[in-house]
Amino acid sequence: MRFPFLRTSLAVGLSLASSSLLANGLALNEQSASGAGTAYAGRASSALDASTIYGNPAGLSKIHGKQVSGGFAMVKANVDISKVRTDAPGSSKGDMVPRAYVPFAFYAMPLNEKWNFGLGMYVPFGVISDYEKSFQGSSHGLYSKVAVMSIQPTFSYKVTDRVAVGFGPTFNKIDGKLTNTLQTRGMNPNGQDARISIKGDDTALGYNLGLMVDLSEQTTWGITYHSKVDYTLKGHTKIRNIPNLPIPELQGANGKHKASLAFTTPESVDTSISHKLDDQWTLHGGLTWTRWSRLESIKAKNKGVQATRFRTIEEDLKWHNTWSYSIGASYQVNPEWVLRTGFALDQSPTTNEHRNVRIPVGHRKILTFGAGWKASDSLTVDLAYAYIRENQAGVNQEEGAFRPAYSAKYRNSAHGFTSQATWNF
Repeated sequence: MRFPFLRTSLAVGLSLASSSLLANGLALNEQSASGAGTAYAGRASSALDASTIYGNPAGLSKIHGKQVSGGFAMVKANVDISKVRTDAPGSSKGDMVPRAYVPFAFYAMPLNEKWNFGLGMYVPFGVISDYEKSFQGSSHGLYSKVAVMSIQPTFSYKVTDRVAVGFGPTFNKIDGKLTNTLQTRGMNPNGQDARISIKGDDTALGYNLGLMVDLSEQTTWGITYHSKVDYTLKGHTKIRNIPNLPIPELQGANGKHKASLAFTTPESVDTSISHKLDDQWTLHGGLTWTRWSRLESIKAKNKGVQATRFRTIEEDLKWHNTWSYSIGASYQVNPEWVLRTGFALDQSPTTNEHRNVRIPVGHRKILTFGAGWKASDSLTVDLAYAYIRENQAGVNQEEGAFRPAYSAKYRNSAHGFTSQATWNF
């Protein structure tokens, strides 16, 4: 299935690039600056603006009048690589995450006293790693990009004064590229290593469900389900500089070949509770489960390749399901200003045994601060800052054909900034 209208939207997202920030693995949380200030602790139980379309579709029932909300997040990451062990020549600088910008935009409007409609555009998954050409682990991964852009029309229904439900199908476009080298320079007359590049894209359907309940005048609970999305990326594999050796499994590998790659972004369940202590203080607590075990491996199938070794190119991931936990608070200074803060713990979906150089993520701690300014009755501006620090994580990739073993310690950190403007009319 193809959705031509997503091409322009994806071009915007890819031109800005995507990189994991407040969520681990491939997941992105950058869909709201108002939510980022509390580390998304109350995402499923509070409807601060139209970004609730992603956070909890049921929250649309709490948006009064027409509203447009949009912005972007920026992340500057730092990766320190140490204790490198490998026979491969080259360097391990660690400067492998480009500065990234992640956009989002939402629209909400009431249909009647019971029904509300909304439309959202956001990036739920994305990662880029781009190592230097001389990277010692390049035979296990040199360049990696996965980016998903989603468009979500949404309806909410107010069951009672205290209970609301919401639903939204998602139209998703994925774009991916994986590149690595093979250590063959000593076997080639030109003295160059072999290079393999896999590129493809696809579109697919998913959906989000939400329930929001006012347990009392002060307390709201919510739960959101984001469905899995199954893709079959279609594209091509480029192979060059495979040495011309009298080995049947290598002969006929070089060239451009049609390729397909099955890939599933996982489902997740997000639940949170928000409690208003008084006219100034509101507390939030959140819990998210993600089924990362769907990413067992990445397997590209190539057509028309004579070399049996390259008919299927597979990389193991062996990811496992994760939990993330967050707490947050907001303080209403006066009618114009609100201050926010939050803290989150986010589990890594991989371990030292299976972690790879493409996505070398560890367990993550996130501290956030934010502020909201009501500039006028029709305009609100939200800003948020996040500091992300990961535990030291080990990469231990085994030796293979033309692939020297590579092991190292990674220490990742990042600074994130999110800005958003919301108009009521």
